[in-house]
Amino acid sequence: MDRMLDLLGDRRVCVLTGAGISTDSGIPDYRGPDSPPRNPMTYQQFVGDVAFRRHYWARNHLGWRYMDAARPNTGHRALARLERSGVVTGVITQNVDLLHTKAGTRHVIDLHGSYAQVRCLACRHRISRMTLAERLDVANPGFAQSVAAATGVEIAPDADAVVESTDHFRMVDCDRCGGMLKPDIVYFGENVPKSRVESAFEMVADADALLVVGSSLTVMSGLRFVRRAAREGKPIVIVNRGATRGDEIAALKAELGSSEVLEMLADALPA
Repeated sequence: MDRMLDLLGDRRVCVLTGAGISTDSGIPDYRGPDSPPRNPMTYQQFVGDVAFRRHYWARNHLGWRYMDAARPNTGHRALARLERSGVVTGVITQNVDLLHTKAGTRHVIDLHGSYAQVRCLACRHRISRMTLAERLDVANPGFAQSVAAATGVEIAPDADAVVESTDHFRMVDCDRCGGMLKPDIVYFGENVPKSRVESAFEMVADADALLVVGSSLTVMSGLRFVRRAAREGKPIVIVNRGATRGDEIAALKAELGSSEVLEMLADALPA
C-alpha cells in the first residue's frame, strides 16, 4: 500500500476496470482464477445464425434482471469517493453492468456498452431492456417461471443465464422497421465505436497515472489503454487476482481483491 500511495497519491488517476471489480456484487467474470470455462457468443454468430440468436435472447431474458438488480459493492463506492476527492479523473470500464454509475461515479465510459439498452441493427432505434422484456413476456408467456421451476437459474457474465433448451423461445423484431434487435453491447468480434475509444484515450491522456482494477487485459479493447499510458511514461498500477497482459509494463502489480484495495486507497487519500 505504501508503494501504491507513492505512485498514485500525488497524481490524477484514470481507472480502467474489468469484470473482477463486480464479482463482489454477485456478477461472475470470464477469466478469474475460479471461473468455469465460458464460450461467449460472437457478433458473427448472433447476426448470422437464428438458432444462436434465439438461444442468446432466451438466456438474456432470464439473466438481465439479475444484473439489473445487482448493487455496487465497496470497490465501486470507493472509486466514487476517490472521484469526488479529485484523485480519480474518470473510469473506463469494460463491464456492461452500470455499477460505477449506480455507485455515483460521474465520469464513466462504458467501453462495451450497457445491458440496459437494445438497438435495432437496421434503423438504429434504441429501446430500454425493460421495454423489450415486456414484449418478450407477451411472446413467451410463463417462460421464465417454467425454466426457473425446472432447472433453477444460473447466471453467466454479460447479463445472460445458463439455459439448455431454447428451441421453443419466440424472438421479437424492431417494432419500427422489423429489423434485428441486438443488446447495445460490444460482442466478441465487434469493434468498439471509434468515438468511444477516442474519448477513452483522451481520459488516459488527461491523467497522470493509470490504475487497472479487476481485468486480465486479455482483449485489446482494454490493453491498448495500458500500452498508451506506458508510451506516455505514466505509472501503471494493476490490481488483479491472476496474471495480466500488462504485468511486465506495470510499475506495481497487486494480487489482491479489488474491493479491499480500493477501500484502503479511498481511506488513505481523503479529500
